[in-house]
Amino acid sequence: MMLATAMILDAIFGEPDWLWSRYPHPAVVMGRAVAWLDTRLNTGANRRDKGVLAVVLLVIGAWALGSVIAWVPDFGLLEVLGAAILLAQRSLVTHVQAVAQALREGGPPQGRAAVAMIVGRDTDDMDTPQVARAAIESAAENLSDGVIAPAFWFLILGLPGILIYKVVNTADSMIGYKTERHAQFGWAAARLDDVLNWIPARLTAALIVLAHGAPALWLRVPNDARLHRSPNAGWPEAALAPVLGVALAGPRSYEGQMQDFPWVNPTGDRTLGADHIDRAVRALWRTWGVTLALILGVWVLF
Repeated sequence: MMLATAMILDAIFGEPDWLWSRYPHPAVVMGRAVAWLDTRLNTGANRRDKGVLAVVLLVIGAWALGSVIAWVPDFGLLEVLGAAILLAQRSLVTHVQAVAQALREGGPPQGRAAVAMIVGRDTDDMDTPQVARAAIESAAENLSDGVIAPAFWFLILGLPGILIYKVVNTADSMIGYKTERHAQFGWAAARLDDVLNWIPARLTAALIVLAHGAPALWLRVPNDARLHRSPNAGWPEAALAPVLGVALAGPRSYEGQMQDFPWVNPTGDRTLGADHIDRAVRALWRTWGVTLALILGVWVLF
């Protein structure tokens, strides 16, 4: 019941500016911890071993903090509030919907500016379909990373579990990229993030398919998911693409280099726009609703 309450609180309130403009968001604090370890440890020799140490310290710290908060005799209030803060359904929907609004109000230039807030690829030369596709892909991936995976680990391990997941996910987003500086030091963060997302990514895909009453689509999801460069991100994309009837992934540019990734659901519509983003947002809420209903159903039964 705590998880269901946290999901509802997150969906209603999201990340209120009046609060996080005054105090650092937990994700910001996690980012500062990762940056501090990166500065102190990512030097000299044995950088992979030092990266392992950094991840171990982050996990121990998250576990300790979560355990202390869970120990406080407050009938679970702090755990519920902590989980609500660390879930990101409302925030995700807000950022994705902003891309559709920007496309409608200012065409590709404003759309590029909005989508640059949520993707890591080059956006300077994107046209409208590319902007929309990037927004929808971000919606699919972040439904898993920002909603289903945190909820899953809270359900399994309580507040320590969701804190561990979030700090590892934050570390992966900061040091997990295979840049020259982080190729060795970020190895452990990237691999552990893959492990922690393995079940949630596949669960997210299943929930998307279930929410849209299209079980036959599941037969296509594994094959399309394997086309993705990520072992996990391809699963929610491979489920959302046929649900929306669109093609995702495909060629895109990183750091000025065009990369020819295969299409997911290649026969889907490629002429995407703001309306397709709106449909993706509705799919996010629909999947969220089915997830909440399942959690409540399990709670009632057991």
